[in-house]
Amino acid sequence: MILGIGSDLCDIRRIERSLERFGDRFTHRIFTEGERARSDRRAARAPSYARRFAAKEACAKALGTGLSHGVFWRDMEVVNLRTGQPTMKLSGGALERLRALTPPGHEAVLHVSLTDDPPLAQAFVIIEARPIK
Repeated sequence: MILGIGSDLCDIRRIERSLERFGDRFTHRIFTEGERARSDRRAARAPSYARRFAAKEACAKALGTGLSHGVFWRDMEVVNLRTGQPTMKLSGGALERLRALTPPGHEAVLHVSLTDDPPLAQAFVIIEARPIK
């Protein structure tokens, strides 16, 4: 069963301006160490950061809280499965909210889709509850 759906559209140019203006202050406030390492390895940093920014916004919407009720930026991390498929790793308030949403006898699975077509980046997050076997 689907517990939540979120989407977000992010202007890559806005992220690029934030990177130029605020640098580490911006990236350390919003992104985890893993996300920074992955994005900073890329020649085009801004689209990578913009996709992750959009994913965090979409995840917060899927959780039903937005960035409030104890859910913070770095509580949501875009990670990749061995196949390269993106997903989210939650911690702190985001993980607490996910646990509260998930019915007994079920496990939560987060589906993430990321894309960009400059100047825009887009993300979709679906939170699914699957019965535990």
